[in-house]
Amino acid sequence: MDHGALVLIEIGALILGIGLLSRLASRLGISPIPLILLGGLAFGEGGLLPFTQGEEFIEIGAEIGVILLLLMLGLEYTARELVDNLRASKAAGLLDMLLNAVPGALLALVLGWGPVAAVAMAGITWISSSGVIAKILQDLGRLSNRETPIVLSILVIEDLAMAFYLPVLTALLLGMGLGAGTLSVILALAAVTLILYIALRHSRVVSRLVWSKDADVLLLSVLGLTLVVAGLAAGANVSSAVGAFLVGIAISGPAAKHAQRVLTPLRDLFAAVFFLFFGLSTDPRDLVPMLVPAVLLAVVTMATKVFTGYRASRRAGIAEAGRWRAGLALMPRGEFSIVIAGLAVAAGVDGALAALATAYVLITMIAGPLLARIPDSRRFQRWAGRRQAARRARQAPAVTAPPE
Repeated sequence: MDHGALVLIEIGALILGIGLLSRLASRLGISPIPLILLGGLAFGEGGLLPFTQGEEFIEIGAEIGVILLLLMLGLEYTARELVDNLRASKAAGLLDMLLNAVPGALLALVLGWGPVAAVAMAGITWISSSGVIAKILQDLGRLSNRETPIVLSILVIEDLAMAFYLPVLTALLLGMGLGAGTLSVILALAAVTLILYIALRHSRVVSRLVWSKDADVLLLSVLGLTLVVAGLAAGANVSSAVGAFLVGIAISGPAAKHAQRVLTPLRDLFAAVFFLFFGLSTDPRDLVPMLVPAVLLAVVTMATKVFTGYRASRRAGIAEAGRWRAGLALMPRGEFSIVIAGLAVAAGVDGALAALATAYVLITMIAGPLLARIPDSRRFQRWAGRRQAARRARQAPAVTAPPE
């Protein structure tokens, strides 16, 4: 059969499969993410019926999926809200780094992979998946919740920190000198500063640039601008997701409202492709040797993420249930962790690191969306209500009887 026909058939079958899995997830009352990931494993490398056509389309579609997820998150907030939340969450960002980077670094040292691998593993366990978490917040209807800005602030701090971390890691992996490593960091900082400046100071100009009453014109303008900025950010060693998020922040008013409406179906399609691609690119046979350390690492670092989100939300005055929602939402790792592992292995670090990272990310991506639903149960809400009432009672001043 003609190659083009095979590509269309396989891509069509995969998208149809995503639709059926999403319908099943809806009936089961769970997020479709775990089912799509497992479906990708079944039809990827080493699976039951390996996918052989259209790999480039799926790979590019996956990257667009992450970009659209972060763009839509950015459209929910203004530049001023972003700055205020970042200022309020500085301490949470530092705690997040310490609690979640250290376990990965320690495991690499225990396994004898050396200090450079330890730096790589620190990044793998530190950085949460903005794409997965954005999908969880959307699926569970939490975009307007009080704790959501706290979650987004921690994610943005992590993604911005990657502008420092990735150039430093690359310099260590390649044995670059101090001068070359410093120059790489300076370029990344300059790119972030420029994008932030435009988002904060010239959001009206950006909104006028993309605004149109015609849905197709608005769609093409916003999507084109987002991809350009994301590409420029990636070229400067900054996360393309950060660039997309800041484009969303820069678009405000009617342009933001209508852009959300016209982009939603496109986001859902490419977000599903992103999760599918992750499963397709993973060979289940590579995961078995590293399954035990991956499970142990996942348990520890999912717990530290929960503590990070809980503590940050408590400092912001969020109610008990909201604190748990914030902590549980932060657990999944994803695209950044795999990128870091790929860089390390390509530079000659022990190849087992890639298998460990893949197993670890899969565990958090499957468990995260399932555990994130716990705070929505009635039993949990009753427990959280009693816990908050007891805390208020302890904090209330004691009432003494008046003297006779």
